[in-house]
Amino acid sequence: MNALPLLMQRRAGIGFAALAFVAAGWALLPHASRQSTARLIDDICSTVSRPMFSSAPAPEGSAAAARPRTSVKVISCEALPHVPGKSVTTAIVDFPPMAYSPAHRHPGSVTAIILEGMVRSQLAGGPAGDYKPGETFFEPPGTLHLFAENPDPVKHARLVSVFVTEENCGPLVLPP
Repeated sequence: MNALPLLMQRRAGIGFAALAFVAAGWALLPHASRQSTARLIDDICSTVSRPMFSSAPAPEGSAAAARPRTSVKVISCEALPHVPGKSVTTAIVDFPPMAYSPAHRHPGSVTAIILEGMVRSQLAGGPAGDYKPGETFFEPPGTLHLFAENPDPVKHARLVSVFVTEENCGPLVLPP
């Protein structure tokens, strides 16, 4: 059973449903509607989120070590009844200006949906990509995620990550 109290589980379920609906239609919205939708996502996160982890620190002495870290808030974790032992975890990842997330892996599949700003990301074996609001990227289980960053010195970037994890949210990040 999830570690959240029953009330928080219900609120998280409502938040997940609302977030899934919002994320699904994000790319179809005009700019003004995207701004009000971003406020809705902020409201959802402030009522149902709980901090889960921040990105691991960059190697000491590297230029990346001086950059801000990403922060992650898990907003839901639901068991997958048709896949025993697995759950789907949804999180908001915030990238302050110039934030950097160093190399890491995820134990399960991950889909990221960019909500605002631009996120540059690179998986092992592929080129770096610049992702804008409404765009997505996918990470197969265990793939080395070389980095993710917000290269903008002024604006925040934010994305929704949907993880297929072990039961009860399982670990979301593994060392490289």
